[in-house]
Formats: sequence, C-alpha cells, structure tokens
Amino acid sequence: MVWNSKTSVAWLNLVHNPQKLLTSLNGIVFSVVLMFMFTGFKNALYDSQLIFLQKLRGELFLVSKRRPAFIGTDVFPRQVLYQAQAWKEIDQAYPLYVGYAFWKNQQTQKVWLLQVIAFNPAAPILDFPALKTHRAQLRLPGTALIDTKSLPTLGSIEVGKTTELSDRKIEIVGNFELGTNFASLNGNVIMSDQNLLRFFSDREPKQGDRNLQGVDIGIIQLKAGTDPVATAKLIQPRLPNDVRVLTKAELIAWERQYWQENTNIGFIFGLLTMMGFIVGIVLVYQVLYSDIVNNWSEYATLKAIGYKNVYLLRVIFEQAILLSVLGFLPGLAISGLLLNLTGGATGLAFRLTVTRVLEVYVLTLAMSLISGFIAVVRVQQADPADVF
Repeated sequence: MVWNSKTSVAWLNLVHNPQKLLTSLNGIVFSVVLMFMFTGFKNALYDSQLIFLQKLRGELFLVSKRRPAFIGTDVFPRQVLYQAQAWKEIDQAYPLYVGYAFWKNQQTQKVWLLQVIAFNPAAPILDFPALKTHRAQLRLPGTALIDTKSLPTLGSIEVGKTTELSDRKIEIVGNFELGTNFASLNGNVIMSDQNLLRFFSDREPKQGDRNLQGVDIGIIQLKAGTDPVATAKLIQPRLPNDVRVLTKAELIAWERQYWQENTNIGFIFGLLTMMGFIVGIVLVYQVLYSDIVNNWSEYATLKAIGYKNVYLLRVIFEQAILLSVLGFLPGLAISGLLLNLTGGATGLAFRLTVTRVLEVYVLTLAMSLISGFIAVVRVQQADPADVF
C-alpha cells in the first residue's frame, strides 16, 4: 500500500467513528471548562479589586503608608493636598473618601453592608458617565447613586426609590456600573462629601466617626506635558513621611500585590486549575491509548513495511494536537457563557481576554501532548510479528 503524504492518518483515525470522537471530545471539553472557570474566578477576583482604581482620573495618587490596600482604613491629613498643590507641575489635587454603611432592603427589612464612595461632585475625578448626568442631584441632601451590579440582596435599586442607609433616609437619584469585590461586599454607592458628613459625622465613636479632614486617596491631576514619574520623585521627599506618592500604574500594582501576597486566591484557584489539567491528561491519554489498542495490528503493519517509530510518533502527536483544538473551541464557547452568567449573578468582573484564552489553550495543548507522549510508549513497543 502506498501512502499519500497529504493524507492525515491522525485525522482519519479520529473521524472514522464520529460517535466515539464525540464521546472523547466531551471529556476534553469538560477539562477545558474546568480550567477556564478556575482561572476565570482567580482573574475575576483580582480584576474586580482594580476596576474602581482604574476609573480614577488622575496621574498621581496619595495614600497613607499605613494603608495596606484600598480596602484599608488609614487616612492622611487633607492639608497634605494643599501642600501638594504648591508645586507648579500640579494642576489640581482632590480628596476621595471611602466608608462602609448598612443598606436596608425595603422588601425584606434586612440590612447589608456596602461601600460608600464620596467626593465633591464638582471634582472631575471619576470616570462614570452617570456622574455628569446626576452631578447636580448629588449635591442635594440625602441622595446617592447606586451600583447596578450590586447583589440582589439589596432589593430594589430603581431610580427614585427611597430606603435607609445607616438608619437615615436616602434617595436613589441615579445608577452607575462598577461591580462587587472584597472591599465593596454587597455593592457600592456614590454620594457627595457633604452627604458623607450628614450620614457619618455624628456616629458613635465605636462605629467610626468621620470627617473630611482625613483623606483615603488623594487624586492629583498634573498640568499638560508633565511627567508623572518625575513629578512623583520630586514631591515624595517633600511630603510627610507617612504619605506615599504613586503613579496610576503603581497604584494598581500596589493593590494587586496586596491580594496576591496576602490571600490564598492564587494558590487555591491555581491548584484547582492544575487538577483540571491533570484530569485532562488522563482523559486524553485514555482516548489515544484506546485508539492504539484498537489499531494495534495496523501500527505493527506500518512498522513491518518500513515505517519508523518517528512516523508513528508523529501520528499520535498529531492526533493529540487535533484533539486539543477540537476540544478547546466548544470548551471556550461554553466557558464564555458560564462566566458571563456567573458575572451577572455575583457582580464580579469576568473578562475573557485574548491573552487569557491563549493561556488556557497552551495548557490544553500541553495536556494533550503530555498524554500523547505517554501513549507513544505503547506504539514504540509495537512488534511487526503482532500482525501474524
């Protein structure tokens, strides 16, 4: 028999029995979905912590050195912002305040902790389109915007509804989209700094009295053409020792580093992803090994007529690569749907970027090649005498 070099033996081995191929692919798809879901949760938990910081409109940011991350409570004196504005490179310096309060679900009468973000509505420091529309309304007493990605436990969040925040009436005058994370817990509200005073300035000391003299994050906008890195190095030595100056990139890296080093998110979901990877190796190996057993005499015949082990190895590895592609594509589609549904239910940011898709495919390809390598050992043992 003369083999056509253009004929893919690996492909013919896979498709000659469509039902068997479909059954085989189901296991690979399952493994791909596992890896996508576990890496998706890890990335979503990290990404969700960074979304708000990415929305900040500024080139430099001031935070207390005692503050471990955005979720912290340490503040610095507001007068530091006035001091920073003395440099000719700085255009404006704005304070941002963060707190926590209990939101009452008017349907169930239960209260839920959420994050409160406050600032002067006239300050252009947050990149939310809703702020332009509702800037005037935010100046009114007892008003706020609420995050549309807040958890359903908060109840109705329709514009115009009135509920209670820290036992005081509050009216929803608009919505914005942010999402939940470890800091915001059940949701987010945005209000003016004056409303922050109205809601929190007279609380009991043990509940955390709040005023506008302690700033959570200082947002500095530089004059056009000013280098943020050079300006940060210029003003850092001249500010109080307990205040840190960060560029936008450093602010985001500072936040990510905290969650990577101080939580088990990466380890847990990395371990689960590896388990999905190992499951995939076993499943793909079973597929390839089953094919070898079913075609044992054919492999032995090929060796008997002169085909070397290299050719036979190529066939197995080609099958492994084909399986990785055929299993990955439906796995990607299913994972995209599941991650989208999960994001809608949790408020977390599930993002399927090109880089992350490629990362999972590389794992899928490696999984298939490792399985092929293990299965290859059986092919190398094929004896031409087995044909007879």
